[in-house]
Amino acid sequence: MIVLNQRLTAVSKYITGSTLADIGSDHAYLPIYAIQNALCASAIAGEVVKGPFQAAQENVKKYGMEKVIDVKLGNGLNVLELNNHIDTITICGMGGPLIADILDKGSEKLGNHPRLALQSNIQTSALRRTLMQLDYHIVEEEIMEEKGHIYEIVIAEYGPQSMDEYALKFGPKLLENKTAVFTKHWQRELDALKNIKKHLDEYKHKDRLEQIDREIKLIQEVL
Repeated sequence: MIVLNQRLTAVSKYITGSTLADIGSDHAYLPIYAIQNALCASAIAGEVVKGPFQAAQENVKKYGMEKVIDVKLGNGLNVLELNNHIDTITICGMGGPLIADILDKGSEKLGNHPRLALQSNIQTSALRRTLMQLDYHIVEEEIMEEKGHIYEIVIAEYGPQSMDEYALKFGPKLLENKTAVFTKHWQRELDALKNIKKHLDEYKHKDRLEQIDREIKLIQEVL
């Protein structure tokens, strides 16, 4: 049996339906785990880089899952057919802007409105903004720390949602339940911004300073 790390185990809880597409699948750990634990019946493991693609193929073969996991080489949602029957799309281990870009460029592949289970390493606000533009709404969020890094998980389903700048930046569900990890993450961000501010010239970097002051004010209000 495959044992997943903490963040992928957390994402796996949100897989729904019979068919999963894991984009940026790396070693295909998540699809293999999902099938082993009856979270789905079949999966597509998409990978854009040749090395991880081959590693995914080898793992799928090792666990005897060639008939239920289709490993595909391609960029983002290009590995999916236009009229696909995917129930859940997972995209994990990337920055928010990259996940947002994958969804935006592959939006025509979301026609049957799959659930989106997304795990962002940085700048999650970018993907929340794109979800809103794609008429997806956030149904659940988690923030967690693993090996000194903080990760955010965003689960979205089809249907419109309006988010203000607080919800976009901090997460609508995370704001409802400010955990110790949430506070630690934003305190760390606040300290970093204050440190940057110290090294900027008030005349040369006027616009950047205004932006930083705005961000500091937002974080202080939420904390």
